[in-house]
Amino acid sequence: MNKQNGFTLIEVLIAMLVLAIGLLGLAGLQAKSLSSTQSAYNRSLATQLAYDLVDRMRANVAGVAVYTSMLPSAAAAQENCLKVSTFTITCLPNVMAKNDLYEWNLAVTTSLPKGTGAITPANAVCNIAVCTITINWDDNHDGYVDAKDPNFTTRFQL
Repeated sequence: MNKQNGFTLIEVLIAMLVLAIGLLGLAGLQAKSLSSTQSAYNRSLATQLAYDLVDRMRANVAGVAVYTSMLPSAAAAQENCLKVSTFTITCLPNVMAKNDLYEWNLAVTTSLPKGTGAITPANAVCNIAVCTITINWDDNHDGYVDAKDPNFTTRFQL
């Protein structure tokens, strides 16, 4: 009788196929994990940006009407909002509000993919009623910000 020791070629090929399918599953899991990590990062960044604007508005209550009457994307940089010294800032409240909107919009558009932000007051101004800050971005990287993409919304009152 002829006794064989070891594996046949068919057994080795089947073992390699099972191993390859398992490794492909792990690679897909890794890709999904990276995508979820990036999505979580974008969401936490949107949260930080929204609360940054809330803090800016609370620090400049006198200019709150400008924050709600102007789109953040329409605000231009104000050159006269410069620090003169460590303790003084030469800037009027409405000019500071425009400058804050410009800087905030710049942070939203550069930090998030196709990021946009909006401030919506429930009434005419936020210091009387609840305001809403909404930040949208292209989370699935399809080139469009649409209903498939998440947004971050926070409501606050000064």
